Amino acid sequence: MVSVVLSLLFITLLALAVLGVVAVPARRAGRRVLTAEGHEAVGTLRERATPGRPERDEPAPAAEDETRVPLSA
Repeated sequence: MVSVVLSLLFITLLALAVLGVVAVPARRAGRRVLTAEGHEAVGTLRERATPGRPERDEPAPAAEDETRVPLSA
């Protein structure tokens, strides 16, 4: 189990190193990291992540309006 955890940690550190070598210098040089499709996907995700949800046109049914099944004795 320890070897699995250490392997996952090593792979994560390796991925961060590759990201640091490739993406950070490109971003500092002013190059775009994402393609146009990538920016569109990020915009879509930001729209979905907005807090709250829009109000519904009709109110939720009251508790008295629900159909109740009588309990058998």
